[in-house]
Amino acid sequence: MRIARFTTGDDPLYGVVTGELDEFGQASDDAVVVTLAGDPLYAGVKATSEEHKLSDVRLLAPVLPRSKVIGVGRNYAAHAAELDHDVPDEPLLFLKPNTSVIGPGDPIQYPKQTEELHYEGELAVVIGRICRDVPASQATDVIFGYTIANDVTARDLQRSDVQFTRAKGFDSFCPLGPWIETDLDPQHFIDGVGVQTHLEGDLKQDGNTRDMVFDVPTLIEKISSVMTLLPGDVILTGTPEGVGPMQVGDEVEVSIDGLGVLTNKVAKK
Repeated sequence: MRIARFTTGDDPLYGVVTGELDEFGQASDDAVVVTLAGDPLYAGVKATSEEHKLSDVRLLAPVLPRSKVIGVGRNYAAHAAELDHDVPDEPLLFLKPNTSVIGPGDPIQYPKQTEELHYEGELAVVIGRICRDVPASQATDVIFGYTIANDVTARDLQRSDVQFTRAKGFDSFCPLGPWIETDLDPQHFIDGVGVQTHLEGDLKQDGNTRDMVFDVPTLIEKISSVMTLLPGDVILTGTPEGVGPMQVGDEVEVSIDGLGVLTNKVAKK
């Protein structure tokens, strides 16, 4: 089930997107959004009689984390190597504020404080219930679904600050979308799902989730041993190799097999 957050010009709504994805991860021309009665994270998936053509609505970030976005650094060995870093023995965790979240088509703002703005295409996990100390074997019980993320990073600030808060915390530095897929099991990503990033149509990242150092169940176990996870919290699971700079005017597309495509343009702040 693909759950979207969208607007027709009025207040945001939630809905279920019907229709198949084409080879480029886009929904079919006849796709519709069946409106739900409230936020499905809290009200459950309750369909109404209202529906809209997908082409007639504007998709928003499919979730607005009430609490936090948890990032995982260096979770692909090749990415750690390209930045001349060692692979960590434990998941390397950082936080992004929920004010960094934007949706499909929203502009990524290029702040004046950086001269090295990078894309990082990633698989994102959306938590579905309050949980703490979750064993990896029970990770499925607390996952609401999966979406696509771009962990936008000011690389020069990351180097100069050592810690990641400023480099990854600017407004617009966490595009999410286009929707949440609820019907996939963590084993799907352990077996291997392609993660690609295109910049101005050129392929820059071409990774696979099977190459994660720590898989999704392990990440949930490790993170929930540190902090309580709340409904709507988002875990960014790390980026494959191939990160690089974006410039004002560039369009960046992150695609993940079975999840679709997340597209944003870079704009001057």
